[in-house]
Order: sequence, then structure tokens, then C-alpha cells
Amino acid sequence: MNARVEKIWHFINPERLRKTFLELLDIYSPSGKEEDIQIYLEELLTRAGFCVERQEVDEDRYNLCVTMGPNEPRLYMVGHVDTVPAWDLDEVGPQEEGGIIHGLGSADMKGGCAAMVETWLAITEALKPAERPSVGLLLVVGEEENGDGSATFLESCHPPWVVIGEPTNLAAGFAHYGYLEAGFVTRGLRSHSSLPELGHNAVESMLRVLLLLGNDPLFDRATSDIVYSIREMRSSQAGFVVPDRCETWIDLHLPPNHDPFSLQDEIRCIVANLDRTISGLNLEVTFDFASAGYDLGTDNRLAQILQEVYPRLGQPLKMNAFRSHSDGNLFYAAGVKPLILGPGSLETAHTPDERVAFEEVSGAARIYAALCLEAS
Repeated sequence: MNARVEKIWHFINPERLRKTFLELLDIYSPSGKEEDIQIYLEELLTRAGFCVERQEVDEDRYNLCVTMGPNEPRLYMVGHVDTVPAWDLDEVGPQEEGGIIHGLGSADMKGGCAAMVETWLAITEALKPAERPSVGLLLVVGEEENGDGSATFLESCHPPWVVIGEPTNLAAGFAHYGYLEAGFVTRGLRSHSSLPELGHNAVESMLRVLLLLGNDPLFDRATSDIVYSIREMRSSQAGFVVPDRCETWIDLHLPPNHDPFSLQDEIRCIVANLDRTISGLNLEVTFDFASAGYDLGTDNRLAQILQEVYPRLGQPLKMNAFRSHSDGNLFYAAGVKPLILGPGSLETAHTPDERVAFEEVSGAARIYAALCLEAS
């Protein structure tokens, strides 16, 4: 392994990394309200001597982009600074116990962002400007909503590779699941709640639809490789009445080679004849968002670097398909190869118990440094 990598590792400062990470967690930054955290990161990187570019995404919303080295970057480190909304605003801030750091965004993905920033600071301290690799750092907004931050970056830049710090427990994700969002609407007839026989209950119709759909072999969790998750359901709210409208959103995560558009057709076929089973069914199905997965394989330079780095870190290299949706799908669709690799796990992301081991955050900084130096 390149001696410069060892040199950079020597300059990775765990206490500075911990401080940066905790301060990021202390800034509430749900999608759409990322300005405070971007101001913090911009000031931190500017103090380190970098010229930080703001990429406007929306009013008071922007990405931060930083590059180093003499040439156009062939590799970008990409982190999203936004989180899902807080479960409880009184519990947004970080808590640390026994080397485990808890807090909103700790796994998804402020741990990855902190590790990337620390890598940048370590390279700055260890290498003279002329010695630095030609790489980029991109801190984007909006990933938890519609990916508008990454979409803005891709309007003008298409590097060959990006590394996205989503939570993988430091496993390397050269493959990525696809995603399909399905929307269902049932309509009924409103009546007084004490006289349900005079109306038609849209919620009851929806429950029957979901029961039949969920029991289809296509979504059998014991045998199917499609991840089927009912995300949200709500009905018309009009007081003491039988509801005449019900909406449901279903998330579907598909293995890398499963076409989401073919799945749309399969779902339409399943629901096409449900009116024979469900009396008075009035059902509308829409597909508002579809994104194909991908599999890059492991015969590439980044995989070779990781195979050299992980034994030096004293841990096995695992290569798993990333099972969630991320900006990786956007980058791949634009012709960019995305590696998904970061600290923390999907199991706790978006939950009140979100957490990450600080050792993983520190390990991520070392892995990112090796990728920056060896792949540029």
C-alpha cells in the first residue's frame, strides 16, 4: 500500500473527528432546512484553507463542493447533510456511551460526512498542495426527500466514480437495490358513522386490498427477494363519518437486476381483478417514483484498493448490495459509478435508537483516505 496512505492515517485526529461529528449531530438539519449545517461545514473547510463552492439548489438551500489536486477529480466523496424529521426535538442532540454515539443522523449519514471531512483535513496537513490527489468532496442537501442536491450537481459534473457514505457497517456496496414507490387510493361513500350500512368504507376496502396484495407470492417474505413495506396510510378526516377516501404508500426495494417497470406491470395484474373479491371496490394505483438498481461487479480499481486496506485495519472486507434507496441510484442513472460505503447500519437509521460506533467512523476516515490517494 502507498506510503502516503500511512502518512495520512497518522494525521487523522480522533479527537478532532469526534468534535466535528458531535457538532454535526447537534445541528438539526431535516430535509429542506439544511442551511445551518452547511454554514458550519463551509466555515470549517474555509478555515482549513479550501475554496468552498456553493451550488444553489433552492432558496437558502445549497450543496458544498470542494476539490483538491492539479487535475479534474475522477473521484468524489459524497455525503448528504440532511436527515429525516426528528421523532422528538428534545432528543435530537448527540449522546455518547461506551464508544457508541446516538443521535438523529448519526448513522444516516453524519458519521460518514464527519469521516469525509476529517479525511480532507488530514490530507491538507500531511501533504503539500502539489502532492495532493485530484479528488472532490460533495456535501449535498435533500437526499431524504427527492435527491435534488445530487441532481443539481449532476447537471454540470459527471466524475467516473463517487463514494457515498451511507450506513453499511463499512461493507462495500458495489451493487445497489432498485426502488419503486406505489400509491393506492380507494374511494367509497360517506355516511354517518352510526349507519355504516348506508355508506361504503374506503378504509375497509383498502385493508382488503393490502391483505390480498401482501399475500401474493410476489411479496412473500420467506421466498421473495423483493422488500415490501407499507409506509403510510391515511383516510379522509371529516368527523363522525364512514370515510370515503383512503390513501396508502408502499415502498418496494428490488434486487439489483429486477426491473422496477416490470414490477409495475406485475402489480397492475394483481390488482386488476380484485373487484371480483372486494365488493364495490373503487381503486386507483399510481407509481410516482421508480429507480433501477445496479451491480458494478468487483473487478475494478476501488475494489482492489479495499482488498489491500481492510487487512491493514484488522477487519474482513464484506461486499453486500445496498438494500435501501439512495442518491447512488441517481448517480448510476447519470453514468457515474457509485460505491456505497459508510459507518453505521440501516437497522437503526430513521429510528429513535439511531447510533454508530465511533470506531467505525474513525475506520471510515482511513478507508476514505486510502481511496482518495490510491484511486485518483
